[in-house]
Amino acid sequence: MPLNCLGVEGTAHSFGAGVVTSDGKVLSNIWDMLSPSEGGIHPREASRHHSEIGPGIIKNAIEEAGISPSRIDLISFSQGPGLGPCLRATATIARTLAMSLDVPLVGVNHCVAHIEIGRLESKFKDPVTVYVSGGNSQIIAFAGGRYRTFGETLDIALGNMLDVFGRYAGFPFPAGPIIERTAKEGAHYYPLPYSVKGMDLSYSGMLTAAKKLYDDNTRLEDICFSIQETAFGMIAEIAERAIAHTKKNELLLTGGVARNSRLTEILEGVANRHNCTFHRVSPSLAGDQGAMIAWTGILQYNAGNTLKVEESYVLPKWRTDEQDIIWRDNL
Repeated sequence: MPLNCLGVEGTAHSFGAGVVTSDGKVLSNIWDMLSPSEGGIHPREASRHHSEIGPGIIKNAIEEAGISPSRIDLISFSQGPGLGPCLRATATIARTLAMSLDVPLVGVNHCVAHIEIGRLESKFKDPVTVYVSGGNSQIIAFAGGRYRTFGETLDIALGNMLDVFGRYAGFPFPAGPIIERTAKEGAHYYPLPYSVKGMDLSYSGMLTAAKKLYDDNTRLEDICFSIQETAFGMIAEIAERAIAHTKKNELLLTGGVARNSRLTEILEGVANRHNCTFHRVSPSLAGDQGAMIAWTGILQYNAGNTLKVEESYVLPKWRTDEQDIIWRDNL
C-alpha cells in the first residue's frame, strides 16, 4: 500500500492542502488565495486568512482524495521561507494534525518543493530549474548534495515586480496574468533597464522606468509588452549561462510565473539552442499549493527526515541552497 501524505502550504497569500501518494499520484490539491482590495499582502491579514479557511481547505482536500483521515500516514508543511505570521499559522495547523492523527511531521522548504513537483511531473532526472514567483526568482541546479543557486534577483522577484507595476496601473491582484493579456496587444518596444549583473539580475530599475512611461501616458499595451520582453530576456540569459556551465540537458520552469506563455516561449527557445528537453509545470502545480509540499514531504520521509513537534520551528529566511537534499544521489 502506498503512503498518503497530506501537505499544507501557507508561506504567503495562498493557503493550500493536497494529498499525494508515495507512488506520485496527486489525489487532491485545493487552495485559496487572499486578494487584497488595495496594496500588497499584509502578513497579519494573510495569517488570519490561513487560520480561518485552513481547516475547511484541509477537510475538502481529504474528502476529494477519497480517503478517511485515518488513512493519512504523514503530515508535511511549508516550514519556510516566507512571511513569519503566515508560516506560524500554517505550522500550528500542521502540528495539530500530526498530533491528533499520531503521524510523523515533516518540514518542507517551499522553494525545494517547487522543484520537486516539477521533477515529478516532468520525470526529469537532473534539470536546470528556472524558479520564478511572487517572492522568488532563481536559476537553480543540483550539485554537491544541494540545490545550488546559479543566479537570482538582487532586489525584487519577477512576480513581485509585475504585481507592483500592475497595482500602479490599476490592475487587480494578481497582475501577472492581466499584464500577459495586455502585452499581446502591444506593438512598440520601449527600451527598459536590462540589468543583468554577472549571474544575477535586478528588476527595481525596470519597474521605476515602466512607472515613468505610465506617468507619461505611454500606451499601456506597449509598456506591458516591453516589460515582458525585457524581464523575461534577463531570466533567459542567466538560464542559458547556467545550462552552458553545468552541461545539463533538461530545463524546468516552475513557480507561479511559470503560467506565463511568453516566458515559456522564450525558455523553449533557450532549450532548443542547447539541445535540452524543456518542461513547464502545469498551471495547477505552478503556484503555491499543497501537492508540492506533500510530495516533497514523502521524499524527505522516505530518506529518514522528520521533525519532532517541539522542534518544528518556522524558518522565514530558509534559502533553497541551505537544505541538504538527502533523497537524491550526490552528482
